[in-house]
Amino acid sequence: MVDSTRDRRLTYESAGVSIDAQDRALVEVRRLAKTTFTTGVLSEIGSFGGLFTLEPDNPSGTVLVASADGVGTKLKVAQTAARHGTVGEDLVNHCVNDILVLGARPLFFLDYFASGRLEPGVAVAVIEGLTRGCRANGCALLGGETAEMPGFYQPGEYDLAGFIVGSCVRDRLLRVETVRTGDALVALPSTGLHTNGYSLARKVLIELLGLKVTDEVPALGRSVADALLAVHRSYLPALGPLLDAGFVKSAAHITGGGIPDNLPRALPSGVGAEIDLGSWDEPALFRLIREAGRVPEDDMRRTFNLGVGMILVVAEASVPEVLEGVSQHPGGWLIGRTVAGKGVRFVGERRA
Repeated sequence: MVDSTRDRRLTYESAGVSIDAQDRALVEVRRLAKTTFTTGVLSEIGSFGGLFTLEPDNPSGTVLVASADGVGTKLKVAQTAARHGTVGEDLVNHCVNDILVLGARPLFFLDYFASGRLEPGVAVAVIEGLTRGCRANGCALLGGETAEMPGFYQPGEYDLAGFIVGSCVRDRLLRVETVRTGDALVALPSTGLHTNGYSLARKVLIELLGLKVTDEVPALGRSVADALLAVHRSYLPALGPLLDAGFVKSAAHITGGGIPDNLPRALPSGVGAEIDLGSWDEPALFRLIREAGRVPEDDMRRTFNLGVGMILVVAEASVPEVLEGVSQHPGGWLIGRTVAGKGVRFVGERRA
């Protein structure tokens, strides 16, 4: 049978995920959540993490910073490949990054693991990944929940979610209000898809191209499983010292929504961003997905990180120190600058 998708362009929505629908739902979620806010809440829904203080009147008090997330359909790849040892690490690192961009360091983590029928070996492998991620980030795995729900998940399937709490002194929180036009944008590389865009990636690689997770792909220099299960990087080792030195004004973790949806979350009203497409080499995995799926450029940019895992907003004068600071982790580059306006504008030509 001929796969009809070969004759059309694939998008994230055609793969089953609508970012626009999520954005519309978030409007109502914000309204509902706000009805629960108490005096300790310092943030709005929609930030990378939520801020809560036990000392509302103390500008130098400690603020708790919390976030929750999942691994998404990267889990399908892990389950197909029977490689369960890294998805827990993915989850911890993702959550650490979400509070890190607010200036916080992790304190503790909790997990939720659910399956139709508990397979002890699989569960232990997942938890080993969680503990490895927690140890690497100086974060305690404080507890969690294991749920067995026959009939809800198919045999061999499981889901995984995580909840992190960190802290930061209130006057050391990163604030978008400190950002000005003319500030520099420094990018830190991703290690792959991280934990976003897998519905479209699987649609292209597995359904359209007919690849198996064990297949070696010459264009990638590794197997499908190795490429798709590359661990979501933690940026704490690179970013921590820069936060301590006061070099970072604001930061964006490039997750679902890509640069266009995440970078504006790190910018104040009236400030936009200009991204130089020619400033980095896009990893081969993204090029393969784009070309094989004939994925429109707007969809690529809103679905994937395209090799950019985090963007830091720093003063122009601080760029040399920042680039030197991240040079061993494993580096970074000047990707653009802030400009008057709103949103993200891409300039230049993507490297071939």
